[in-house]
Amino acid sequence: CLCCLDPIRWAAQFPSCGGLRQSPINIVTSKVHVNSALPPFEFIGHTNTINITVKNKGHSAHFTLPQSVRLTGGALPGQYRAAQFHFHWGGDGRPGSEHTIDGERFPMELHIVHIKEPYGCLAEAEHDMAGIALLAFLFEEASDDHPYLDAVIAALGRVQNNGSSTVIPNFRLSDIVPSAKDLHRYYRYVGSMTTPGCEQAVAWTLFHRTLSISSRQVTQQCRFWTGKPMTDIFRPTQPLDGRVVYQSKASATLTSTIHLWFGCVFTVR
Repeated sequence: CLCCLDPIRWAAQFPSCGGLRQSPINIVTSKVHVNSALPPFEFIGHTNTINITVKNKGHSAHFTLPQSVRLTGGALPGQYRAAQFHFHWGGDGRPGSEHTIDGERFPMELHIVHIKEPYGCLAEAEHDMAGIALLAFLFEEASDDHPYLDAVIAALGRVQNNGSSTVIPNFRLSDIVPSAKDLHRYYRYVGSMTTPGCEQAVAWTLFHRTLSISSRQVTQQCRFWTGKPMTDIFRPTQPLDGRVVYQSKASATLTSTIHLWFGCVFTVR
């Protein structure tokens, strides 16, 4: 499990991990570029009641999503279908988000992974610079429990060992993720997956709106493939290497400049 090794060593086996468009990053709010051509998203299937499988992958726990969960808008070039979501966390009270804002690391981060249609899997999508759309949410600690996270946390407790899996019945993504109408403000940049092979094929969206979690809920019980507690599962922030981080405007409207902007950002240099 190479992603359990020191991230500095990843590039030796996966050259992309040493590339110039790596994630996560530290977002310096004073340097982001406001772009009015970043419109709201449309979420499809977020309110559907579904059964989802959770599996301990040895380095993280993945929650598989059905193809009925989809994503459009947000200046993404086409429709994307969801594949899975997962969390990044620290341990023993340490913060564990992957992205940082002005150097601040948050308690936890949620990633929802989407694959551009018509690609059938991540391996196909990774050859397209915008083949993968990742939605990221940062968590802030609150005094009260998040009312809908207990089912997720209980499931993590049932997949403590590498390879183990369980099912969460009657799950709705909308119980965790706010509706699209409440998510107009977000950061956008081009980057990579944050585990090997660090494929540089990701349109990243990090929402301003944070989610809440209590200190009790952020305590995890999973174990790595080595049997050690699954803690501090985040990659250190990577250099921007000349990339620009964009920020949407809450009042953004869909205009022809979206396509111009997207073409510029996703031109391979």
